[in-house]
Amino acid sequence: MLRRAGPVLLRRAWTRELPQRAIHAQRPRLYSKTPGRPQEVFHSQLDDPSAAAILSSIKTSPPTPQTLTEKIVQRYSLGLPTDKTVKSGDYVTLSPHHCMTHDNSWPVALKFMSIGATTIHDTKQIVMTLDHDVQNRSEANLKKYRQIEEFAKKQGVDFYPAGRGIGHQIMVEEGYAWPGTMAVASDSHSNMYGGVGCLGTAVVRTDAASIWATGRTWWQIPPIAKVTFNGVLPEGVTGKDVIVALCGLFSKDEVLNHALEFTGSEETMRSLRVDDRLTIANMTTEWGALTGLFPIDSVLQGWLRYKATEAALYRDSEVTDTTTHERFTHARLDELFASPMASDKGAKYAKYLHLDLSTLSPYVSGPNSVKVATPLTELASQGIKVNKAYLVSCTNSRASDLAAAAKVFKDAAEKNDGKIPRIADGVEFYIAAASLPEQLAAEEAGDWQALLDAGAQPLPAGCGPCIGLGTGLLEPGEVGISASNRNFKGRMGSTDAKAYLASPEVVAASALTGKISGPGAYVRPEGWQGVVLGEGDGVREEDRMITADEALEKVIGQLDSIVSNAESDLFGAPVTESANPDPMIDVLPGFPEKVTGEIVFCDADNISTDGIYPGKLTYQDDVSVDDMAKACMQNFDPSFSSIAKDGDILVAGFNFGCGSSREQAATAILAKKIPLVVAGSFGNIFSRNSINNALMGVEVPKLVQRLRECFSAPVTQPPEAQQNITEPLQNRESLDSPPPAPQMVPAAEKLMTRRTGWTFEWDVRRSRVQIQEGEGGATWSQKVGELPPNVQEIIARGGLEKWVKREIEKGS
Repeated sequence: MLRRAGPVLLRRAWTRELPQRAIHAQRPRLYSKTPGRPQEVFHSQLDDPSAAAILSSIKTSPPTPQTLTEKIVQRYSLGLPTDKTVKSGDYVTLSPHHCMTHDNSWPVALKFMSIGATTIHDTKQIVMTLDHDVQNRSEANLKKYRQIEEFAKKQGVDFYPAGRGIGHQIMVEEGYAWPGTMAVASDSHSNMYGGVGCLGTAVVRTDAASIWATGRTWWQIPPIAKVTFNGVLPEGVTGKDVIVALCGLFSKDEVLNHALEFTGSEETMRSLRVDDRLTIANMTTEWGALTGLFPIDSVLQGWLRYKATEAALYRDSEVTDTTTHERFTHARLDELFASPMASDKGAKYAKYLHLDLSTLSPYVSGPNSVKVATPLTELASQGIKVNKAYLVSCTNSRASDLAAAAKVFKDAAEKNDGKIPRIADGVEFYIAAASLPEQLAAEEAGDWQALLDAGAQPLPAGCGPCIGLGTGLLEPGEVGISASNRNFKGRMGSTDAKAYLASPEVVAASALTGKISGPGAYVRPEGWQGVVLGEGDGVREEDRMITADEALEKVIGQLDSIVSNAESDLFGAPVTESANPDPMIDVLPGFPEKVTGEIVFCDADNISTDGIYPGKLTYQDDVSVDDMAKACMQNFDPSFSSIAKDGDILVAGFNFGCGSSREQAATAILAKKIPLVVAGSFGNIFSRNSINNALMGVEVPKLVQRLRECFSAPVTQPPEAQQNITEPLQNRESLDSPPPAPQMVPAAEKLMTRRTGWTFEWDVRRSRVQIQEGEGGATWSQKVGELPPNVQEIIARGGLEKWVKREIEKGS
């Protein structure tokens, strides 16, 4: 079945007999609607200990298949039980291969020292870079930079000074982000490491301090989505166009808080160079994902071989770090590709999406939202005037990007008596390489000079305008087009400006003409009918060749979908208890076995951290606990403080705690003496900060729906909400995290916070919640995910910082 949606063709489900799993499947965090069902037996048999024992004795199937994400996490998890195979939804104690911090290294160092740590646990694990505010020559910033450098040298960790490059680019080009490993950073664009087959994800400052002090932190494996590419990129279409299209065409949070794995045929993946992959992986952050992982394949092998040869030739260069040749070696690559890691056949994913690359054209994102993507041809016809153009950031300012931009001017020079033409009058064009080696490569190729001859203004290798710091920011009323990764209001300057995102070629062409336009390299194929994308892998059932085992696996999966859909149809009905008792988990001393309270309901989705705790108080260090309690949820509902009582259970909608990384969003709720937050889903950074600060949280989507059925009208989104998202002013002080989604509230319901009279009980030992729907109302229960000992221990000790202190004391 094909369905046209504007210029986009949505291929939803080719299966004719049975429905496939819905695209908006809930992510298995602490809550899991339907337990995973192994194929070999019925789920009830596995729940029966005697039957399970018999089945395990005759079981001949291989170990549980894992995705590439799960395999990498398995490798870097500590303290796993014997024969434990990690899977999506599991909590693990994680010891990442590398941890990078940038300008926030000093705040992390202060936290590190405040918990009593003096020496970094593993100096080889840590990388420090200075990249965000490199144009700032104020004494305060220079002092901070000196403190970071002195601390790094004292600790003996790898350090890269201001001007050397953006931290993420350094992680890749210096070989810290290595295929098949896991690397984290205190910055949201660490997803970029997935472009070279390294599982990269963001951590908050407390996590970074924990890794510095103990070498480890905790992580919950997200739901994992498989994104299949088909076809090959047409000439004139780039990796930037791919991710801009994905963000704009899958714009309903399909991959929110997911780990992504990109795949495709060998021919398809050969059309995506490593630099394209880095761009796509980098902007999976804007798409809403926590990771974006590409395969370890022949394309990557070719790039790595080149890097290893280059490192050997220039091992004494002052520009290339002297240990680069130790990380990039042909012997290490021989070992890597002797048995490259890959997803197992039969590995399970939370959802499947596909995109036909051959149907793409150049795309432009915006204005002021990555969820608005428009074909370049449509915008070019509108004659949108451009005031500023930017070729900056870790997304698209490598040597290949600079070459692509320079080619626009070099091609124009052929029609200008061989002279590089100047950019249009009234346009300012800013360029900054992703790193100094990338700039030198562009200089050697003549591309850097070509851009300067065209009138570009050079900036030092660093983040700069991408995050609204330094020279060339957008002024009120101006229009900017950038090859960077975010275009939310206020991100690159004034909130009264308009920002678009595009490929380096389109940015350069727009600077040359003074309006949004392209270089003309793309020619639409004859018979083109729109972009083809949707659920599944994009292969028609009549074209699919499958084995008998795959056919059986498919039928079982479809039956599982029917059961899941049937559960959804019976959503409001009380749950019938199984004849088999719930498996019991150990509860550590100091951790409550049960948490009970009355439900106070804040009925809205996308309640941001600013709604939970005001930004004006975030950077005040003298706020008392009482004042913090009064400020709790103040921006969401000023009456919350008078309605909520000690010991209440706070229940909110979906994506609770999205936005910036302020830890006070969790501590303010604790200050209000609310021990537990329940939501349909949580923003990822809030989830981390909650556990790190000893606030418990459980996801129970069914409860949110039941409350809305009883108390609320349908939830609506304000008109043009996506276009009105504004970048938080203090983002540069935190994780540089994306701004929140627009808050969505009931259409007719005026009461933002309500006491429900319902009671909520979480039986931690049985991993089950029970809800009493008011006096005389229905009682139902719901199985939720297990809370493992490593997370219990962190909460029981009062948070991650206190846990680290205890670990330091144990080691001394």
